[in-house]
Amino acid sequence: RVQVVESGGDLVQTGGSLILSCTISGLTFADYAVGWFRQAPGQGREWVACDRRLSYASYTASVEGRFTISRDNAKNTLYLQMSSLTTEDTATYYCAAGKTFSCATGFNYWGRGTQVIVSS
Repeated sequence: RVQVVESGGDLVQTGGSLILSCTISGLTFADYAVGWFRQAPGQGREWVACDRRLSYASYTASVEGRFTISRDNAKNTLYLQMSSLTTEDTATYYCAAGKTFSCATGFNYWGRGTQVIVSS
C-alpha cells in the first residue's frame, strides 16, 4: 500500500523561508515522477513544482526562482525549499507521485497535505 506523508508546514512571516518534506513508501520511489501542488482557500489545486525523474525539475511561473524541488531516492523523500514567501503562497501543500511526463496530470498517489500560512 502506497503512503504519502507531507510535513514541514508552518506559520511564517512574509519574506521568510520554509522546507517541506514528503516521504513516500510502498513504491519504487526512483521510478516515479514526484511533485508538489497547492490549494489556497477558496481556490482550485495548482501544480507548483515537479521532478520528472533524473532530477529534471519544472516550476510554475509564480514560484520560479524562489522554490526548489529536490529528491533523495535513498530516503524515498521529496523536498520543497521555499524562500521569499509572500501571502500569495498561503495554501495547503500536497505531495504526489505518478508515472507521468506531465507536471500537471498523471499523479496517482497523493498525501493529505501540510498547511503553509504566510503572514504579512
